[in-house]
Amino acid sequence: MPKVKTKKAIAKRVKVTKSGKVTRSNAGKRHLLSTKTSKRKRQLKRKSPVSDGEMKLMKTALPYSF
Repeated sequence: MPKVKTKKAIAKRVKVTKSGKVTRSNAGKRHLLSTKTSKRKRQLKRKSPVSDGEMKLMKTALPYSF
Protein backbone atom coordinates (compact mmCIF):
# COMPACT_ATOMS: atom_id res chain seq x y z
CA MET A 1 0.00 0.00 0.00
CA PRO A 2 1.39 3.43 -0.87
CA LYS A 3 1.28 6.27 1.60
CA VAL A 4 -1.86 8.42 1.63
CA LYS A 5 -1.33 12.14 1.27
CA THR A 6 -2.72 14.56 3.84
CA LYS A 7 -4.88 17.39 2.48
CA LYS A 8 -2.79 20.33 3.64
CA ALA A 9 -5.54 22.90 3.07
CA ILE A 10 -7.71 21.16 5.68
CA ALA A 11 -4.77 20.42 7.99
CA LYS A 12 -4.03 24.15 8.23
CA ARG A 13 -7.62 25.01 9.14
CA VAL A 14 -8.54 22.39 11.74
CA LYS A 15 -7.04 20.85 14.86
CA VAL A 16 -7.57 17.32 16.14
CA THR A 17 -7.97 17.12 19.93
CA LYS A 18 -6.62 14.31 22.10
CA SER A 19 -10.05 12.72 22.29
CA GLY A 20 -10.23 12.59 18.48
CA LYS A 21 -12.65 15.45 17.92
CA VAL A 22 -11.91 18.03 15.24
CA THR A 23 -12.21 21.75 16.01
CA ARG A 24 -12.42 24.65 13.58
CA SER A 25 -12.63 28.43 13.65
CA ASN A 26 -15.89 30.26 13.07
CA ALA A 27 -16.61 32.33 9.98
CA GLY A 28 -17.58 35.99 10.22
CA LYS A 29 -14.68 37.48 12.18
CA ARG A 30 -12.74 39.15 9.33
CA HIS A 31 -14.51 42.39 8.44
CA LEU A 32 -17.67 44.44 9.03
CA LEU A 33 -17.11 43.99 12.76
CA SER A 34 -18.52 47.38 13.74
CA THR A 35 -22.08 46.19 13.04
CA LYS A 36 -21.69 43.04 15.16
CA THR A 37 -22.27 43.09 18.91
CA SER A 38 -19.48 42.48 21.39
CA LYS A 39 -21.18 39.28 22.52
CA ARG A 40 -21.33 37.97 18.97
CA LYS A 41 -17.67 38.77 18.31
CA ARG A 42 -16.65 37.19 21.62
CA GLN A 43 -18.55 34.00 20.82
CA LEU A 44 -16.96 33.84 17.36
CA LYS A 45 -13.54 33.62 19.03
CA ARG A 46 -14.32 30.16 20.40
CA LYS A 47 -13.52 27.06 18.39
CA SER A 48 -16.42 24.96 17.14
CA PRO A 49 -16.48 21.18 16.70
CA VAL A 50 -16.78 19.83 13.19
CA SER A 51 -20.19 18.30 12.52
CA ASP A 52 -20.70 14.54 12.35
CA GLY A 53 -21.46 14.78 8.65
CA GLU A 54 -18.05 16.35 7.99
CA MET A 55 -16.14 13.85 10.15
CA LYS A 56 -16.06 11.25 7.36
CA LEU A 57 -14.41 13.82 5.09
CA MET A 58 -11.93 14.73 7.83
CA LYS A 59 -10.89 11.12 8.33
CA THR A 60 -10.09 10.71 4.65
CA ALA A 61 -8.41 14.13 4.35
CA LEU A 62 -6.29 13.70 7.52
CA PRO A 63 -5.37 10.00 7.40
CA TYR A 64 -2.64 10.06 10.07
CA SER A 65 -4.35 12.30 12.63
CA PHE A 66 -6.74 9.72 14.10
